[in-house]
Amino acid sequence: MKIENSRKDAFHAPEKAYEALPVLEREEAPLSPQDRLGAMAGPLLSWYDSHARSLPWRDSPKPYRVWISEIMLQQTRVEAVKPYFNRFMEELPDVNALAQVEDQRLLKLWEGLGYYNRARNLKKAAQIMVNDYQGCLPDSYEELLKLPGIGSYTAGAIASIAWDIPVPAVDGNVLRVISRVLASWDDILNQGVKRRMEASLKAIMPKDRPGIFNQALFEIGAMVCVPNGRPKCGECPLSSLCLGRKQGLLDSIPVKTPKKPRKVEERTVLLLLEGDRVAIEKRPDQGLLASLYQFPNVEGKLGEADVRALLTSWGAGISQVEPAGEAKHIFSHVEWHMTGYRVVLSGLPKESYLFVQKQELTDKYPIPNAFLAYRNVINGES
Repeated sequence: MKIENSRKDAFHAPEKAYEALPVLEREEAPLSPQDRLGAMAGPLLSWYDSHARSLPWRDSPKPYRVWISEIMLQQTRVEAVKPYFNRFMEELPDVNALAQVEDQRLLKLWEGLGYYNRARNLKKAAQIMVNDYQGCLPDSYEELLKLPGIGSYTAGAIASIAWDIPVPAVDGNVLRVISRVLASWDDILNQGVKRRMEASLKAIMPKDRPGIFNQALFEIGAMVCVPNGRPKCGECPLSSLCLGRKQGLLDSIPVKTPKKPRKVEERTVLLLLEGDRVAIEKRPDQGLLASLYQFPNVEGKLGEADVRALLTSWGAGISQVEPAGEAKHIFSHVEWHMTGYRVVLSGLPKESYLFVQKQELTDKYPIPNAFLAYRNVINGES
């Protein structure tokens, strides 16, 4: 299979000392931006051949595995993804299994990864593949783009890694690396800038190893030209090409439009205990954390007297109320600042909460990480 040959080439190529491959540039005849990009391929591939991390999805880069890993890696660190990926592959090893999984089980498998729409789109795309593509990922960049949850980056990653199709995959890591190499002051959050970078990289991609080229750029951005902290220029195979390094601009590039401040919401979380059971409720099917389960909570920061009054108005019998600590969770556009209370009930409230065994929080019901601190209180871990 073609991908197997590419993988073999990547890790069994003759040893090359990329340090011995600096690109010499005369001051009076500097490289054009496109020539500078073109000069990256040799040093980059040589570096990757000897420095690439062994990752579960790389070691067996079948299309389905590449797809799942790329979706999981969006907004999530590699080390955090590994256990999720392995568990997901064990339970949902192919497109057909994913297309048929119950929504609650899918969200439970995804629990803790966040951005849960990624999981929902995976299932939607899998169902389309079953109906329209014989249960396989389409082996076309253009067809991949038609599927839910797949944009230009993910389509490029799948197409290049799984089928050696020479298309770029430009994510935040790649945008940062290329911006620094070119000393570009363009705003990397601008979609026009991203499209221009995709076109420039497509023109210089090595046609025989496009998937390895894309992965090498990811790897440089993740391991060397890092997103936080100083880049490790002494370890970088592109240092002789990097105008950002030469011009002392690494602290200023890449350029990003400042994000709008997040809205802060105060919430009070109620851990309602009745014997060995705890109350949870399902969130609405639309909006933030859709269809997941949560501990009952209300807007505002309530004191203990307020909590007692609220529960009394709900018809609950109260044996004990004690603080359960404060927690904060950051979403894309909003921050929750939470105050929790552990409440032992002597009578159930009129509200239609679902009372479940504590173990079911682990085994059955998907509880988002926003409530992790309070799950730990329930489990006696805090």
